[in-house]
Amino acid sequence: MGREKTFRFKRFAVVNDRSAMKVGTDGVLLGAWCPLDSARRVLDVGTGCGVIALMIAQRNAQAVIDAIDIDQAAIEEAALNFANSPWGDRLTANLADFNDWSGCNRYDLIVSNPPYFNDSLLPPDASRTLARHTQSLTYRQLVNGAAKLLTEEGTLCMISPTDTEAEIIEAATFASLPVRQLTRVIPVEGNEPKRTLWQMARRSTSYHEHTLTIAHSDGTFTQEYISLTKAFYLKM
Repeated sequence: MGREKTFRFKRFAVVNDRSAMKVGTDGVLLGAWCPLDSARRVLDVGTGCGVIALMIAQRNAQAVIDAIDIDQAAIEEAALNFANSPWGDRLTANLADFNDWSGCNRYDLIVSNPPYFNDSLLPPDASRTLARHTQSLTYRQLVNGAAKLLTEEGTLCMISPTDTEAEIIEAATFASLPVRQLTRVIPVEGNEPKRTLWQMARRSTSYHEHTLTIAHSDGTFTQEYISLTKAFYLKM
C-alpha cells in the first residue's frame, strides 16, 4: 500500500503528495521539540509540505512564520496546507534558496529538518536528491546563514543523524552560535541513538544534554514520546 496523500493531525491536515519529503518522524519530532520561548518571527528552512511550520503555528499563537524551499512543488503544497489550516494568516510559503535568503526580517527562531545524506549514493529522482542531500545546503551553510539572520536572543533548532555531531559542533563554534541543548533520539529502547535534536543560540544559557526514546522493545510508544507528540497525533 502506498503512502497516504493526506496526513491528518488533531488540528490540521497535511497534503504530502507532491513534496519530495513526506511527513515523517524527524519533522514531527523537531516541530514538537523545538523550544519556542517567546518566538514571534520564525523561519522554516526546507519546509517541504509545511508540517513543521504548521506545528509551530499550533504551539505558538503569536508566531508569524516564513517557510522556504527550493522545490516548486513543495512550496505549492505547503501554501495549500497553510491556506487550509486555522493559521493561514500567519504562515507564508516562499520559493527561495536559504543561501540567498535575506529579506527584511530577523528571526527569533530558525528551524530546519535539513538534507543530511552527505556521502550516500544519490537517488535518481531529482527533487528527492535536492531534499535529502547536502549538495543544496550544507550544515555549515545552514549554521552560518542562521547566525546572520537571528536576533541577538534568537535560536537555531534542527535535527540531524548522530554521526554528523562533530561536523555540526565545529560549524556552530566557527559561527559563534554555541550549542545550548542537545537531545539524542533512540528509536527503540536498547538501541543506539539515530538522530540528534539541536538548539543553538548566542545568548548565554547553561548547556543541557538529554536522550529521548521513541518506543519500547514491544513496539509501544514510551511515555516521553507520547507526552511530546500527543497534541498532534490523532491516536496519542
